[in-house]
Amino acid sequence: MENGRTHFPFPYQPYSIQEQFMQALYGALDQGKVGIFESPTGTGKSLSLICGALSWLTDYEEKRRQEAAALLQEGEAALSTPTAQSSITSSSAEPDWITDFVQKKAERDLVSKLKEEELKRKKREERLEMIRNNIQLKYTMKRKSCEDDEALKLLKLSKEEQTEELGGEEDEELIIAEYDSDDESKSKSMFHGAEDDDDDLVEEHVTKIYYCSRTHSQLAQFVHEVQKSPFSKDISLVTLGSRQNLCINEEVRRLGSIQRINDRCMEMQKNKHGEKKPHPEEGVKRKRGPAKTACPYNKVSALQQMRDEVLGTVHDIEQLLKLGKETHSCPYYATRLAIPPAQLVVLPYQMVLHEATRKAAGVQLKGQVVIIDEAHNLSDTLSCIYSAELTGAQLCRAHSQLAQYADRYKSRLKAKNLMYIKQILFVIEGLVRVLGGKVGQNPQSQTNQTGTNMFTINNFLFKAQIDNINLFKVLQKYFEKSMISRKLGGFVEKYAGSGVSLHTQSKENRRTEGLSRYLQTLQSNAQVSSADPQGSVETEKVLSASPMMQVEGFFMALTTSNTDGRVLLHKEGTLSESSIKFLLLNPAVHFAQVLKECRAVIIAGGTMQPVSDFKQELLFSAGVAEERITEFSCGHVIPAENILPLVLCSGPSGQELDFTFQNRDSPHMMDETGRILSNICNVVPGGVVCFFPSYEYSRRIISHWEASGVLARLANKKKVFQEPKKANQLEQVLSEFSRCIQRCALDSSGLNGALLFSVVGGKMSEGINFSDELGRCVVMVGMPYPNIKSPELQEKMSYLDKHLPHSGGRSPGQALIENLCMKAVNQSIGRAIRHRGDYSSIVLCDRRYSRPATLSKLPTWIRDRTSTCTTFGPAFSALRKFFLEKKKTQG
Repeated sequence: MENGRTHFPFPYQPYSIQEQFMQALYGALDQGKVGIFESPTGTGKSLSLICGALSWLTDYEEKRRQEAAALLQEGEAALSTPTAQSSITSSSAEPDWITDFVQKKAERDLVSKLKEEELKRKKREERLEMIRNNIQLKYTMKRKSCEDDEALKLLKLSKEEQTEELGGEEDEELIIAEYDSDDESKSKSMFHGAEDDDDDLVEEHVTKIYYCSRTHSQLAQFVHEVQKSPFSKDISLVTLGSRQNLCINEEVRRLGSIQRINDRCMEMQKNKHGEKKPHPEEGVKRKRGPAKTACPYNKVSALQQMRDEVLGTVHDIEQLLKLGKETHSCPYYATRLAIPPAQLVVLPYQMVLHEATRKAAGVQLKGQVVIIDEAHNLSDTLSCIYSAELTGAQLCRAHSQLAQYADRYKSRLKAKNLMYIKQILFVIEGLVRVLGGKVGQNPQSQTNQTGTNMFTINNFLFKAQIDNINLFKVLQKYFEKSMISRKLGGFVEKYAGSGVSLHTQSKENRRTEGLSRYLQTLQSNAQVSSADPQGSVETEKVLSASPMMQVEGFFMALTTSNTDGRVLLHKEGTLSESSIKFLLLNPAVHFAQVLKECRAVIIAGGTMQPVSDFKQELLFSAGVAEERITEFSCGHVIPAENILPLVLCSGPSGQELDFTFQNRDSPHMMDETGRILSNICNVVPGGVVCFFPSYEYSRRIISHWEASGVLARLANKKKVFQEPKKANQLEQVLSEFSRCIQRCALDSSGLNGALLFSVVGGKMSEGINFSDELGRCVVMVGMPYPNIKSPELQEKMSYLDKHLPHSGGRSPGQALIENLCMKAVNQSIGRAIRHRGDYSSIVLCDRRYSRPATLSKLPTWIRDRTSTCTTFGPAFSALRKFFLEKKKTQG
């Protein structure tokens, strides 16, 4: 086929739909397309992505090698031909010495150009050997050291020495250096000079594929598939993660929260590059706290050794942690050093989709390929990544901390620093005012104001009376360069841990009393939490989250275009519980950069329906032309007789199933649902998973069943389990659910498996496999429509109605509601069929599922096999017949 292959390396004989998938993928990558690929779970999507994409990458690199070699040969042949020599000289009437000079220069330039591609090719081929002896690693570390030194320069004291006052030189790392944003040339030199000088020392990125997914478990599963593939020995792969996932320093890991781990790690890097040995006579005098330590796992030679190992063999995160401990090397920094030469980089969504995170991780997208898997919620993911929320309590803490910081060090800070700090304080005061409070007020005091209001960004800035502040300048030129958020976090953590009181006798510093009380509260709470772990939740929230980091994120959000975002103001009655939330209405504005920079982008998922709305909201709005988009959708590999999807319009007693908001709390409706489940449990072996539309409805209907005796009757048929409220209990519930089904299959207890109550959009509706006996039937109770009264949803609908074209007799806002509902349904019912030999039934309990427009949003492989039953009898007979036949064929 043109621009493609007909044969792909594969660990076994691929299904025909897998071959079609790989051919379509290969063509999309070769032509630089934006591809939307839909392949149901259980059809080998991951292996198809791996083998199709890596086949293209192998062919692409080989093609470049051949082109470079051919160009080099042609050039050398041309230079060695006498006619070529004479053609250069004969065209010139200049003196001999000039023509000589021009000829030699032309020869050098041509040879240099021809050899450039050849050198790159050799570099790629000898990559692993070069890594082991690569002097660029030394330069990379040198550059890292230079960058850290630049950061230290920002933290140096002003010229006036203040060694006698409270908070002497031991606070040096907390002070912001002289800052002058108005002097652009000076600013550029100050922050970027060393970087510009060393640009030629940065290791070049080879052509690579970035694969990203939602969770670390999904990434680990993908890496395991790569290890099983024919490319496992030839591909250089690196898995990226956060410090929280990759740190092996127990002292740092014990800190728990990601923010505290990041801060401590950065402090250790600074100690490594900025540590100065004190004068012997000054050592005792200056030591006022615990000695600063550098991380023992961040040594150049150890990082180099681990990078070699990472690139030489495919590792998942667990294996990286083990390797890091064996080599006494930091997996976090070693994996980042491995990015430039790696051919396949596996990483979470945020590292690709969030620009600041992308830059910090060293991810370069220019000319590369990005594959986004599990992308059915891509639009929501982008919106969440770029949204921000602040509570009144966070604002009060941030203001208190920054005010005390400025008071403590005001004689050691330059005027420009103090000016920007005052501007930040002014903005925070405006945000507090708009919530109905004032700075210095007890956050728990009543404001006597409740309600929710939506504002455009500009209107919100006017209401908060901060429209005269250049937020972009404050954010870009001060927050980013001065690192005030990080320093403020270190300032609070340092004194909260050491017990140093910030209270002074100066009248000017009376505001320090507030911070003293705040820090003392943290200390007392920390002491209580050691005795009472249950009471430490709020303390952990306070200690783990830097409020100024949250403020900085909110400032960044407010620099969004006035059209693309909104600010939701929610007043709860107390300042502490009130909040301000930024909503991103147009995720395409941030996705556009990824689409523009990359050679090709592949958006893949088990179900991507409805594709038309997805394209409109995320691709067309980002400026992608229709001709650049390609689509591929395949059916399932399971035989048609292995799935039984049913739409149930009424229950055993004839009660119509209409779980609208007005009807679903009816006792008759709840009782009928119990009868349906009871009948299903009579004929379905193994596991039955029942999904409710929300946690609140799940609680209400189960409470009703407990009172009416329905739950006890169900428990006599199958052991009943419920989705846990806490995520850390999920694994235990699933294990017990699985063990119960296995036991029931072996003993004669009278129980016929287990029944699991879950929630759409909850912990079990995505990423959990109910394969084989764990999920012989999935029951969907009602339709999980989002809350139409939500201000966020109403604003999103209004935005879509205004900016997207209307089609099919419905507005884009109405389509959004239906799409959100059916995407959630599709994810939940797809939990059961996980491989070719699996079989399951799907029961959709609501007459609204029978509507043609709703049925059309089911995955094709389910929709084409769905039967609608207006009465319960035919549905029950179909279920009984289905499982009797399976029992016979399965032996």
